[in-house]
Amino acid sequence: MNVLRGRAWVFEDDVDTDLIYHNKYLAETDPKKMPQYAFEYYPGMENFASEVKPGDFVVAGKNFGCGSSREHAVYCLQYAGMPCLLVETCSRIYYRNAINNGYPVLFIKNLSEAIRKGLIKNGDIIEVDLEAGIMKDLNTRETFVGDGVSDLEKDIMEAGGLFPYLKNKASNL
Repeated sequence: MNVLRGRAWVFEDDVDTDLIYHNKYLAETDPKKMPQYAFEYYPGMENFASEVKPGDFVVAGKNFGCGSSREHAVYCLQYAGMPCLLVETCSRIYYRNAINNGYPVLFIKNLSEAIRKGLIKNGDIIEVDLEAGIMKDLNTRETFVGDGVSDLEKDIMEAGGLFPYLKNKASNL
């Protein structure tokens, strides 16, 4: 995998799935249309959907994606062209939904504290190495270390999600 570069959209701890993708839009079934509703109800990020660009990153503290198990909260970021999610921790169900859909999550140590201290801010340009688990803020020159994407996660991502991965595995038996 290459080193990725993009703009940071920074969120603190405990970002609920209703704030990522509000339940009033759950009737939308086309993942390509879901990004237009991302973070519409998150205070201060109401313009996220109209301003996010492919290659940007969500950078968040602890417990990202808590709340309900809706896959919409993964799709709205994935289909907005965000190459991965950068968090200190996220809810287990959000993580499973992301991996099952081939969307990488990179866990970065001490990210919550760094966000509170202003060591990474909205609009900062960051570089991400998914394999090494390293995130660099090019504005502040801060380097953050986490856990790289595992080989299994990489295989699932390359297959396009868990179902295509399992189908491919079954056909090779």
